[in-house]
Amino acid sequence: MKKIFLFTLLSAISCIVSAQQRQNLDAVSYIAPQGWQQVQNDGGIQVSVTDSKTGGYAIAVITKTKLSGASVNENFNTDWNRLVKAAVQVNDEPVLQQPIPKNGWDVISGNANYIDGNSKGVATLLSATGGGQAVSVVLMTNTRQYQKELLDFINSLELAKIVSNTAGASIVGLWVDYMLETTGYNINGRPQYTAGYLRKEYSFNADGTYVFRNKQWLTKTKDILFIYESGTYEVQGNQLIITPKNGKSGFWGKTSTTKDWGKLVKTTDYKPEKTAYVFEIKYFSSSDSYSLGLSSDKPTQRDGGQFNRPDDPFIFHYSFRKLESLIDNPPGFSVFP
Repeated sequence: MKKIFLFTLLSAISCIVSAQQRQNLDAVSYIAPQGWQQVQNDGGIQVSVTDSKTGGYAIAVITKTKLSGASVNENFNTDWNRLVKAAVQVNDEPVLQQPIPKNGWDVISGNANYIDGNSKGVATLLSATGGGQAVSVVLMTNTRQYQKELLDFINSLELAKIVSNTAGASIVGLWVDYMLETTGYNINGRPQYTAGYLRKEYSFNADGTYVFRNKQWLTKTKDILFIYESGTYEVQGNQLIITPKNGKSGFWGKTSTTKDWGKLVKTTDYKPEKTAYVFEIKYFSSSDSYSLGLSSDKPTQRDGGQFNRPDDPFIFHYSFRKLESLIDNPPGFSVFP
């Protein structure tokens, strides 16, 4: 059997999915089959299982959401060629179903038989297009052995509801990207966390002003990084225009805890930049949560982008936080008006 991987797995993160819990990848929520291997990289997430005795396997792939002005049929054809035909031998055209609407998306599916070395299988592609974005799910198997697990996986899929961006008030509130520092995964596929963290957030006020803050307390660095920026924002359709007025950045020393600040070590050259994002607010009913996607044509000092591949769009994701912020300002820090 030729082992299929639909994404380049260099620098990928791999673990065993040992617990059936709902997970999110951009616009898609899903439950991975228990015990399947999960691999994640810049292209998306792949979950798979193989029976070493029979050679039977099943693979499911969820791509990351990408910007797209094409139709749902055009996006389907693009991903069928990119994800299916580029991986296995497909001799027939896929049998397509009629597109159906779902949470503001148009979803189309199609399947076809394929040849994988000495075995034969069935490939299915589900492609969703909506709100100027597209995402796909690929399923491949050469056996009926995992039919129930694949069906359960399909039934678990949920697309985030596309919320209208025409109301400026819809973005008001605290939107955060909080991450814990990790050193990899253990043998059970669970992340190994350190005491460190990376936190960045936007606070959009109803009066059209905003505050952006970024605090990084990492075990592998000597000092604490802190960025503070303030200014105004404007919503025009699906565009979010951020106009900074002030901004500063610096490094502070550490203390014996991750909560307290040391002394100011140095300030850094920080140049606030005006940015026009294409933004999308999505709702996940399974977790009663909202996500904010900010798309730009380049990296920004606020959001970063250095982890994106050169050919990928820059999409920065934040979650709506109902509780208070977990970022505190350094002692004696002069807050801009």
